[in-house]
Amino acid sequence: MTAPIAASSSTPLERDARLVNARDHKIAPGEIAIGVIVGRTSEFFDFFVYAIASVLVFPALVFPFVDAVTGTLFSFAVFSLAFIVRPLGSAIFIEVDRNYGRGVKLTIALFLLGGSTMALAFLPGYGQVGMLAVWLLALFRIGQGVALGGTWDGLPSLLSLNVPEDRRGWYAMIPQLGAPLGLIVAGGLFAFFLSTLSQADFLSWGWRYPFFVAFAINVVALFARLRLVATPEFTRLFESRELQPAPFWETVRTEGRTIALGSFAPLASFALFHLVTVFPLSWVTLKSGEAPERFLIIEMIGAGVCVAAMLASGLIADRVGRRAVLGVSAVLIGVYSGFAPQLLDAGPLGETVYMMSGFVLLGLAFGQSSGVVNGNFSPQRRYTGAATVANMAWLIGAGFAPLVALGLASRFGLWSVGVYLASGVICTLAALGINKELGRAKG
Repeated sequence: MTAPIAASSSTPLERDARLVNARDHKIAPGEIAIGVIVGRTSEFFDFFVYAIASVLVFPALVFPFVDAVTGTLFSFAVFSLAFIVRPLGSAIFIEVDRNYGRGVKLTIALFLLGGSTMALAFLPGYGQVGMLAVWLLALFRIGQGVALGGTWDGLPSLLSLNVPEDRRGWYAMIPQLGAPLGLIVAGGLFAFFLSTLSQADFLSWGWRYPFFVAFAINVVALFARLRLVATPEFTRLFESRELQPAPFWETVRTEGRTIALGSFAPLASFALFHLVTVFPLSWVTLKSGEAPERFLIIEMIGAGVCVAAMLASGLIADRVGRRAVLGVSAVLIGVYSGFAPQLLDAGPLGETVYMMSGFVLLGLAFGQSSGVVNGNFSPQRRYTGAATVANMAWLIGAGFAPLVALGLASRFGLWSVGVYLASGVICTLAALGINKELGRAKG
């Protein structure tokens, strides 16, 4: 049995959101898309603010007792904690959703996310409090991870259920736009402070400002998402069980095969995600001695290229199918893995070629990576299943990518990063192949 729908605790929040909306009609896909983009951009902004600080700040601030490479590896180990606890956060917040309503869940999750991110702005250094700085960094990162597990609002599912079948590739791409947009904003803030402040001032206080901004952005995103969650159309889908949260462990037990396939299907794009954003910034900063703001500008330009590639992926997917786009892009990523990582040691031109080609492939693959097998879930478990797949895919495909890539490259050379990326390609192709066979068997 499932818990009763809607709880009185969320009614005031949902009523306020409906008043903000001030309309009592079916929400168009375009309006849903705006809410999705705002929500995902805020999440990825938090993500990239922390990721950039993991390279440029935390090794010197929190881990000054080891060399720069080891300090960055320690920083990446803490970075991984959020991905480890995301499934736990998902389980906790699904129960909050079932018992108290989606408005309460989103409010708690986004304030926890914004609060954990803003708390990092007050993080003391190792020179001030010793090892307590390490524990505080880990605690705040865990807070971010638990919160991210609870920010799943069902809006991508609502979007996919409200668009024509021949446009699903285009609308599947829309939530993914939050990643490059979040990178552009976060990278721009850090590049500004790096270019206008001395190194001492940046490490003392300049890096803290982006973390303050994150809290304000999360508040805006909260109201943008509540506005849609409280609409009559969302309520109808919720009550028809299309967007009703099912018990977490029951979903894992009964839909385990679909969760596994959904988690492995996007591994090529998820591994590439960190290998063109977080890892190259660390490698270039540590090995080349280049000014990090220069490389951040390259990443911002690459993120713009990624947006264009994502838009193209939506158009292509509507013509040839999402599975075909994922499969072909995985093969192209496999080719890329054979030669591209070595370009990071080939000077500014090589770095630029690595980044731009990587962002093109990321846009094509990541643009269609969300929920590719979610149609396999039974309707009553689609909401919980989709949230679980998203969290597991990030854990398996991306959570340890910067740590593993920097560790391998430092020990064996950049060619080993290509081998690591190729392993994700194999997982993607295998999952897509198995899912296709299962589809034929069901047919």
